[in-house]
Amino acid sequence: MNEFKLPDVGEGLTEAEIVRWCVAVGDTIDINDIVVEIETAKSIVELPSPYAGEVHALMVAEGDTVHVGTPIISIGGPGAGTPEPEPDESVPEVDPVGGPDPSPQAPERQAMLVGYGPRTDVPVRRRRVPAAAAPARVSSVDTEKVTQKAPPPPVAPAPQVQKAPRPLAKPPVRKLAKDLGIDLAEIRTANGVITRADVHAHADSAPAPGLAQVADAPRQTTSEGDERIPIKGVRKWTAEAMVRSAFTAPHVTEWVTLDVSRTVELVATLRASRSFEGVKVSPTLIAAKAICLALRTTPQLNARWDEDAQEIVIKKSVNLGIAAATDRGLVVPNIVGADSMSLVELAKALGELTATARAGRTQPAQMTGGTFSLTNIGVFGVDAGTPILNPGESGILALGAIERRPWVDENDQIVPRWVTTLALSFDHRVVDGEQGSRFLADVAGILRDPAMALTH
Repeated sequence: MNEFKLPDVGEGLTEAEIVRWCVAVGDTIDINDIVVEIETAKSIVELPSPYAGEVHALMVAEGDTVHVGTPIISIGGPGAGTPEPEPDESVPEVDPVGGPDPSPQAPERQAMLVGYGPRTDVPVRRRRVPAAAAPARVSSVDTEKVTQKAPPPPVAPAPQVQKAPRPLAKPPVRKLAKDLGIDLAEIRTANGVITRADVHAHADSAPAPGLAQVADAPRQTTSEGDERIPIKGVRKWTAEAMVRSAFTAPHVTEWVTLDVSRTVELVATLRASRSFEGVKVSPTLIAAKAICLALRTTPQLNARWDEDAQEIVIKKSVNLGIAAATDRGLVVPNIVGADSMSLVELAKALGELTATARAGRTQPAQMTGGTFSLTNIGVFGVDAGTPILNPGESGILALGAIERRPWVDENDQIVPRWVTTLALSFDHRVVDGEQGSRFLADVAGILRDPAMALTH
């Protein structure tokens, strides 16, 4: 019988909640089959089994929070839970073919885990068999006669199973669907070929696995009618991180209101371009690109404060965090190497990151190592705010709502324009006012006139 203990699936994980069991008692599973979904402090993670066999017990109930190292499921072969009878010590140990046990001290070998095989250089202990039950030694001639008299029964051919045709999709599309936990067989298309846009559309329309259980967390109502909601998982981690950030890094926030009509025109042009076919284009994409370009001029915003070494560490590449609101709370996965991507590559990465977050499939590794963050609060109709730094980062930019407003143009004429407000928060230990202001002005300059990107 093998007990699978809750592993550490992220950096410093101490506990996790059992969201949903994917197997039941009596099921037969193979190595690497998904057995359970757990919610860590950052995301929902699927755990594969390191053992093959029959599920004998689910040792933790759905909704329970357990610590790392706690046994959560027991797996073994059929009847593995039944202990074998102790051998009769009065009966001498006999070799299965009648001779003495050649290695009485050799331990009995067990099946190995993933990545290992049985060692051939260690003698294997033979099973103890009572003397009365031991078969008599037979000669090779007798063996041949027995074999001739009792030929093995013919094996019936296995029935042919009609398999469903494999959905047509390119390897990158298959990887995207796998990351989002989507079965390609569930997607229907006009020409039978599945694209990225089809996967994203299916992810947006399908309910996220496990989110219903999380959203319906047990709540308590007091005698006065007050409602109490347990804080755990992502919301618990977010609360701890924000408190730590707010009272550790000295925040400074600056705002700028600007005319982004040319950016709105650029978005419309890109959406009609064949190069961006099947890819979502939005003002968030242009803002993300503007951030990457502006960080070239002011790399201090792409840095972190090393308290132990008393040093400022300027990162060599931009891992751009994108704040995403989900049913489980706020998550900030990041796009690794965003500064080295073309606009098309950045658009694809942004779309996949957002879809994965909405599906509740963001992995802990995707939410570590960020160097700068972008949050679009404008999607909620909010003009501006004072964003709090993601722990370990020195800058975060909030993009406000883009709305039609009266604007005084260069000819002193009041005209309707697309207007928004940017809010930049930065760590004043790492970034001084001049550097923060220059960075914000550079981002604003690109959004006012995207052609300014050519100057970076």
